[in-house]
Amino acid sequence: MGGRRPRTGHDWKLLAESCTALLERLPELVDEHLRQLTDHSPVYEQVLPYDQQWREAEEAMRIGIETISAPRASPRRDLEYAEDAGRRRAQQGLPLDLLVHAYRNAGYLVWDALVEGAAGREPERLAALMRSTTMVWSAVDAQAEAASEAYRATEAELRRRTDEQLQALLDALLEGQATPGLAARAAAGLDLPEHGSYAVVVLRAERRDGFGRPLQGAGFRFIWRMRADCEVGVVALTPGQGLDGVAKALDGRCSGPGGISPVVPGLAELGRARRLAELALRTCPPDATAVVRLDQRMPTALVVSQPELADRLVSDVFGTLLELEPADRAVLLETLDVWLTCEGSAGRAAGRLYCHRNTVFNRLRRLEQLTSRSLARPRDLIEMTLALDAYRLSGHGGDGAARAGGRR
Repeated sequence: MGGRRPRTGHDWKLLAESCTALLERLPELVDEHLRQLTDHSPVYEQVLPYDQQWREAEEAMRIGIETISAPRASPRRDLEYAEDAGRRRAQQGLPLDLLVHAYRNAGYLVWDALVEGAAGREPERLAALMRSTTMVWSAVDAQAEAASEAYRATEAELRRRTDEQLQALLDALLEGQATPGLAARAAAGLDLPEHGSYAVVVLRAERRDGFGRPLQGAGFRFIWRMRADCEVGVVALTPGQGLDGVAKALDGRCSGPGGISPVVPGLAELGRARRLAELALRTCPPDATAVVRLDQRMPTALVVSQPELADRLVSDVFGTLLELEPADRAVLLETLDVWLTCEGSAGRAAGRLYCHRNTVFNRLRRLEQLTSRSLARPRDLIEMTLALDAYRLSGHGGDGAARAGGRR
């Protein structure tokens, strides 16, 4: 309570006398206040022990009553105390609506007690009190607002700190740290099962949603972490959900390619899943836009996981081919890539390449001559397929070769 003082010195004197008398009844007012709060909601008792509630309520009401009769230039101790109370209640977890209710309930009790005390005396005292009505209730509103603003600011700070802690826990899991209890703490903080089906997604391009703003798609829950050159997402899978659904949920939501790990059985396995998702991403050419699954890119993943051997494979298989003019080389390699994409159908490949099927056969025969390998022999076909992937992913494919690049 408090606020602007009564208009006249005489009114202020009468109000001050009423407040002094009211302080003698403060213990019984506090008892009644806490009784009414408990009747309103059991949460008050759950948040604070009764003794602590009583002490803090007594101090708040005493400061409020003293403020009413304090000199005009006195500091607003009631507002300072309200701010402190707002911060404490946010930290203690009392809902904001119950905090505001407590202030208004205390205001009603004090006002009723003041009116009751004045009514039994001369009418002049009651009249002076009535002229103070607006001042007293404006003060109660100001206290409630000060407590609410401090509460909201503290709540926001606590949320930020909690988010940072959860981010740190998630980062530790994604880095593969094996600290005891790490997965359990993360599970509790993120509201996820410690043991369950999870996958990790790594996107090369930045997405719109950040940490704490999970993307909901087809029933999936994604939690994202921004990195310097990519975004990493953890997706929780429920029974019946699969990785095809994850890829579909992400389709069109990012401008660049991404990789999806295999399913792992719990939060403690997220580090391994992240590494496998990154490996899946590495199977995507620079100009790709699809989000791919590692289990559908295993041969290519083997190639990119061994860069030195991949370079040697390209050199051994395509050695003579690499000496051709870039345009000529690009045509042959693009033909091979489209033919593989079309599952060995020269007719379908011709349709995609806008040429005659005999042209496809001629290009493939020339490719076999240059590489000294036959596409009809399984081992040779495997070598040429892996060499083509290694060539494209090494960045050499930018000269026009293998632009179809859509094989899964």
